[in-house]
Amino acid sequence: MDKAIDYYYSLISPWTYMGGPRLEEIAARHGATIAYKPIKLSEIFPASGGLPLAKRAPARQAYRLAELERWRTFLDMPLNMHPKHFPTPEWPAAGMVIAAHHPGPERGRLTNALLRAVWVEERDISDRETLQVIAGENSMDGNALLAHAEGGAANEEYQANTAEAMALGVFGAPTYVYGGELFWGQDRLDFLDRALARP
Repeated sequence: MDKAIDYYYSLISPWTYMGGPRLEEIAARHGATIAYKPIKLSEIFPASGGLPLAKRAPARQAYRLAELERWRTFLDMPLNMHPKHFPTPEWPAAGMVIAAHHPGPERGRLTNALLRAVWVEERDISDRETLQVIAGENSMDGNALLAHAEGGAANEEYQANTAEAMALGVFGAPTYVYGGELFWGQDRLDFLDRALARP
């Protein structure tokens, strides 16, 4: 049976950014495919009892920063703890990801580039000109992707991803779903790795 991972994520999540390369390495090692499914956390949080960062208690916000520092050091990944363009609207960037022709490699490459843009490069992924440049840097036609993103089909898929995630019990990003199991957070990737290794 083919191994397929459904990947629900936010394009402005630092945890999604940190988990992206490891997810791809794990999937490649197990011969698994990844279905990239950006979702709207602004709809997921109210439905699941979550709160956007600005509304969380000060202690939770402080601990988030401590964990980001730990993981940044542990993974040896560049990460700006206080990026200039965060939070920022994820549309039409999410629509461009959905518009990427090949759901696996192209969506993955663009997803990771957009996350780096926020958390490393101090770029605004809500800015259309910036999005066109990022697409071009990744050998994609930014104008075509934006045009598709601004059509109805991409937004319908975005909404469908979000509804699907909520129906599965997804409450945060990133969440990886494999074999009916949910693995929430990049710190659960080791458990996903083990699940993929099962006969």
